[in-house]
Amino acid sequence: MGIENENDEPLTPAGRLFVQPATHQIINCALGLERPIGIDEVRSVLSDSLMIKHPRFSSLLVTDNHGREYWRKTELEIDRHIILHSDPVGEADDDETAVNDYLADLSVSTPLSDDKPLWEIHLLSAHKALVMRIHHALGDGTSILSLTLTLFRKLNDPEQSPTTEPLISSSRTPRRLKTGEKVLKLLKMIWFTLIYLFEFIARALWVKDGKTVVRGGEGVEMWPRKLSTAKLSLEDMKTVKNIVANATINDVLFGIISLGLSKYLDKRSSDSKDFYVLFLKSRFQQVNLANYVSSLALQDGLQITGVALVNLRPSRGLQDIKELMKKNSGSGWGNKFGIMLLPIYYHKNGSDPLQYLKRAKMMIDRKKLSLEAFLSYHIGHFVMNTLGPKFASLLNYKIVCNTTFTISNVVGPREEFTVAGIPVTYLRTTSSSLSHAITMHMVSYGGRADMQILVAKDLIPDHENLAKCFEDALHEMKEAAVQK
Repeated sequence: MGIENENDEPLTPAGRLFVQPATHQIINCALGLERPIGIDEVRSVLSDSLMIKHPRFSSLLVTDNHGREYWRKTELEIDRHIILHSDPVGEADDDETAVNDYLADLSVSTPLSDDKPLWEIHLLSAHKALVMRIHHALGDGTSILSLTLTLFRKLNDPEQSPTTEPLISSSRTPRRLKTGEKVLKLLKMIWFTLIYLFEFIARALWVKDGKTVVRGGEGVEMWPRKLSTAKLSLEDMKTVKNIVANATINDVLFGIISLGLSKYLDKRSSDSKDFYVLFLKSRFQQVNLANYVSSLALQDGLQITGVALVNLRPSRGLQDIKELMKKNSGSGWGNKFGIMLLPIYYHKNGSDPLQYLKRAKMMIDRKKLSLEAFLSYHIGHFVMNTLGPKFASLLNYKIVCNTTFTISNVVGPREEFTVAGIPVTYLRTTSSSLSHAITMHMVSYGGRADMQILVAKDLIPDHENLAKCFEDALHEMKEAAVQK
């Protein structure tokens, strides 16, 4: 496939990034079902769908003699994209754990075949689940979820696809700013942009998070994975959000992550101390245990940096598929997101849970006022176009190696829906493994917000405990909010 065809369409810069070995990414989306779905039912849903009519879902990824990647239209064979697993996968006792284990295995070194368009649907009949695998080069989470929702129908209105309304927290009209306030806001925007731009460049070159039990690094993307689910309630998140003026669900999410990681690090630190103290007592009689235990203690206020993916489309939330299909639309198809570096801070157990939300909101407000996400998107394009995909991929890989976790949040449909008439019980997504030891993806659906937590199991062996720490964090924040 080395000869370019005049009808071939070049990949976008972001698309090229996701086909490089160091930053290769596949989105794995799991749907729980009330009963197993058959191949004929899936084939019927796909056969006349908008999804297979979209050029990206009926094109091969080809590379010319100069190493440039293109999309080339091909005849679509639907049956090659449907993979049936009639027997149980793995040895888990319950269906949700079995599906998570399956997704964890897919996340490491399980590429999509490039002799067909880059998507598949796996049917896990024994576990009443369906897994959609879609290469990230085809589009970002917002684009892909908006398109795949056209395959489904509302539970309470079988003639309609699920709606794509964004989850807007308030209908208040922003107050008009006075001239002095506008000038001050502009100065803050310039100041924060310069600070965060410098931090962004520093992270890509030399600045690293301190070593903790949850930090990965170079090569960790190839380590075995485990996946667990933190089941969060949107109503509980809204209750917490309403305690702090102008807070958002994203502010609450980062408060949960900050408190949850602090709780997890406390537990791991305590367990490590107990183990090593017993070990040292059994081996050495003259060791200064007080000094050794002190060296194991985590410093209060320790920074743990996350990489957050930020939607840059004009409208938040899911998009109208007609707008996505327009080439000249600002909401058009593709990967349209920037990167923000979001620091959270470790604090000892016993801190006021709502302080985590207040700190998260203050930090995110400054980030949103800056142009960090916007500039990261355009700097990436510039580097890709001038220095090439390998260098752009290396810079992105270094940023991930020098930080601790990835987080994304996509607002899903509010109402429940069906596929081939079968009610969908949950909607969850994750992605290929990164050099982070923790990757988190949250999608809301039907009043719930399930966060998939993909971990390197050799670094985080107790992944279910990590998920419980996030659930407990929301519970503590809600209890504190109710008492206010």
